[in-house]
Amino acid sequence: MARRGSSIGFLGRFGRSGDLRQLDAALRTVDLHPALVPEGVKLTIVNLLKDHFDVDEPPAHAYAPAACLVAYCALGAGAFAAANGEPPAIAVERRIEAATAAGAGHDTDLILLCLHAGLIQPAVVDRFDLSAEEG
Repeated sequence: MARRGSSIGFLGRFGRSGDLRQLDAALRTVDLHPALVPEGVKLTIVNLLKDHFDVDEPPAHAYAPAACLVAYCALGAGAFAAANGEPPAIAVERRIEAATAAGAGHDTDLILLCLHAGLIQPAVVDRFDLSAEEG
């Protein structure tokens, strides 16, 4: 069965799909304005969530963790911690460390997406020695 696609809307006549609205809300919650994330990146995040949960519509609880990871990458450690507190920043850092150690998985895919989209702070790349190269 074909998966239902997400929609960014069109000329104000067709609305954004619910999954993109939920992702936008989750990004706002962690102090990353959705306009700073390209629509293609948001569509990819939603599709990664659909793949990860093997569903047509990601569950409501799926958006916050993805938004945290993307916001940390986009804002950097200091800005993320200032906006969200030290415990959430430490939790995301542990996720990044686990993802880089594993070399594969949902968080790894989100980090690679941020790398490829240029939506990651150079300090985050340096701190975790991130690379999109294989090997």
